[in-house]
Amino acid sequence: MKRPLTTAQSVVLTLLWIAICYLILVGSEQIDGPLILTLAISGALVFIPIIKSIKNKKR
Repeated sequence: MKRPLTTAQSVVLTLLWIAICYLILVGSEQIDGPLILTLAISGALVFIPIIKSIKNKKR
């Protein structure tokens, strides 16, 4: 079984995801449905493991 993420790792992953989203939103000519859907899916892929890791630490 994998070790849970540390708090520092969770913070770094969150900040990197926010920075990438910012760059994508600033660089895109228009904000449309597929872009928002892609950002939502990427957010799920980033935050679901972080949330699971936090829950595993509390046990």
